Amino acid sequence: MHTIDSTAPVVVSLTATIDAPLATVWALHTDIDNWPVWNADIDQAKLNGPVAVGAEFTWLTHGMDITSTVHELVHERRIVWGGTVQGIVGIHAWTFEQTGDQVVVRTEESWSGDPVDAAVDELGAALKASLESWLDCLKARAEQTS
Repeated sequence: MHTIDSTAPVVVSLTATIDAPLATVWALHTDIDNWPVWNADIDQAKLNGPVAVGAEFTWLTHGMDITSTVHELVHERRIVWGGTVQGIVGIHAWTFEQTGDQVVVRTEESWSGDPVDAAVDELGAALKASLESWLDCLKARAEQTS
């Protein structure tokens, strides 16, 4: 199982509860090409091939042009991807768990690298705000769709 770098200078872990079926939440989250439709922070996203371990996708968010690689994929349970942009090494893990009529979504991300070491507090706050927004957007879209 791939995990974030728990020793990285910036680690953010957040959870959201979504009132929607697991299949809906998973489908929205793994339809990478359509992230910009429901996530206001993502300007562009393009998956090269099907969602699978080893697949690469490119996306533009907060002025950063990122190429990420899927490291782990367990259908309707877990997806992990990572990449390096502007010297920042990011690893992002998402887990999805059905609990009754709701889905608990947990996101964990680590950032390391020289730019992170130089601005730990600033980048930690930026990552936390970005992930909070992502979860809010995912929740809003999934609950609207279901």
